[in-house]
Amino acid sequence: MDSATGVKMSPETSAVRYTIDPASSRFTVRAFAAGFLSGLGHNPVIAIREFSGDVNFASYDLTKSSVGMTIQALSFEVQNDVSEKDRAEISRTMNDQVLEVKRFPEIAFESRQVSGMQLGESLYVLKIEGDLFLHGVTRPANISANVAPAQDKLRAYGEFSIKQSDFRIKPVSVAVGALKVKDEIKLSFDITANKDS
Repeated sequence: MDSATGVKMSPETSAVRYTIDPASSRFTVRAFAAGFLSGLGHNPVIAIREFSGDVNFASYDLTKSSVGMTIQALSFEVQNDVSEKDRAEISRTMNDQVLEVKRFPEIAFESRQVSGMQLGESLYVLKIEGDLFLHGVTRPANISANVAPAQDKLRAYGEFSIKQSDFRIKPVSVAVGALKVKDEIKLSFDITANKDS
């Protein structure tokens, strides 16, 4: 029902709401090494374990779609095959110096505008323009996503990059300075969301 007109809206003229399922989703951060270990392929890979959000998908008019997500900053987990000592140091540095999780426990993204096109019967490519709140700073972020809606689920996947300095994060070094991280990091996502009943 449209609250403004009182007219009952058909499925073709209303967005379908989905809730993100983190257990069936994958969200990773890849940093790129600089300095001594840059030639050895030591690029830290971090998995984001705890996040929530919802997607409103309007196939009839993609501009009426939207997405919102909240990430728990403390849920970042090192994926690289490194020693327990190095893993602990990377995690401590990430939590205390990079993300400052005690001061900024949540990271959030909220879309402002969505555009895109249909590529196939059940595949769309979307450009999502929104605001990313990270480390106490809000900055515009543009995300390209492939979206595949099904009967009761929706899958969205893609990647985008951000610069840590845009969010007042100073790239740090770990392992006694042997591993330094470049300013730009890449985030990859493969999100599954369940249709609300």
